[in-house]
Amino acid sequence: MSTQVILQRPKPPSLFLSLSLSLSLSLSLSLSPSPPCFSSIQMAATTSPEALLDVLPYLRVLKDGTIDRLAGTEVAPPGLDPKTGVLSKDIVIFPKTGVSARLYRPNTAKPPHKLPLIIYFHGGAFCIASAGEPLYHTSLNNLVAEANAIGVSVNYRLAPEHPLPTAYEDCWAVLNWVFNGGKGRDSWVKDHVDFERVFLVGDSAGANIAHHLALRIKPSDPDPKLKIAGIGMINPYFWGKEPIGGEVGDLVRKSMVDTWWNFVCPSEKGCDDPLINPFVGGSPGLEGLACDKILVLVAGKDILRDRGMLYYDELVKSKWGGRKELIETQGEDHVFHIFNPNCDKAKILIGNLGKFINQD
Repeated sequence: MSTQVILQRPKPPSLFLSLSLSLSLSLSLSLSPSPPCFSSIQMAATTSPEALLDVLPYLRVLKDGTIDRLAGTEVAPPGLDPKTGVLSKDIVIFPKTGVSARLYRPNTAKPPHKLPLIIYFHGGAFCIASAGEPLYHTSLNNLVAEANAIGVSVNYRLAPEHPLPTAYEDCWAVLNWVFNGGKGRDSWVKDHVDFERVFLVGDSAGANIAHHLALRIKPSDPDPKLKIAGIGMINPYFWGKEPIGGEVGDLVRKSMVDTWWNFVCPSEKGCDDPLINPFVGGSPGLEGLACDKILVLVAGKDILRDRGMLYYDELVKSKWGGRKELIETQGEDHVFHIFNPNCDKAKILIGNLGKFINQD
């Protein structure tokens, strides 16, 4: 176990945090198509004349039911990235549902040499962004090059058109597809991947997804069909009704995250839904995580920092017997490495992920 931790409370809210959290937080959306479902929701944003509800800065729900996305809609084309030497392509995995993925491999990769596989789950509040979003495309090129790995970045279906648990089910289906030896598996996966070194990696929303998928696999299975070597959790999005740590003195951002969650999951459980709070009653125990090692990455200014710290602490106290590592990046905010991939700290973060994936 390797731990690098320097305790530091989050600083006051900033515009950068508001925008980055809006792009990356994992939100569970159970949304009726009829207007009355919004009657009990109090949003900080104002409503424009043609909109039923503004969820700024990422989308508006129009009065005719149309979802108007304001962010995360750009798509970078796949191909050879000259900076990293990483080649990418898009494939449709399940034509019936439209679930697709962007695949990555080092251009120098040649069979029969096998490489680790990164199955990546992007952030975006479960309602915006995609595997092809330019910021995520850049980040995956960098990570695949650093780790010398194959990448499968999943395009799960977005809410509110496809409410949760759709995103979890889509990602679970892709995970099964990866391990399926049938004709449908892409040659980049079939010919290049070492299936003893498959990793789930995600930022914020994606880290939440990775956690829940790892709990679905039965570690007690003597001959598991799905075998996960490890999980890389970047600024994981977990939350809870009662504030902890720096949230206690940061009620503005606490209220902001509360509001987002209560909008997308207007249930009686609120912010203590097991999808968002892994330690509330009814949540499965961490000892059920079916992997050998976990890396938790937190950022010092992130309002979600203390939830990531709590996750690691609970992991240490649990009966889960794998290798645990926690690394904090001081002075940075939520998913800073996505928004500023060329800064030194972002390069260090990607380097730490690469080491985690390749260490014995």
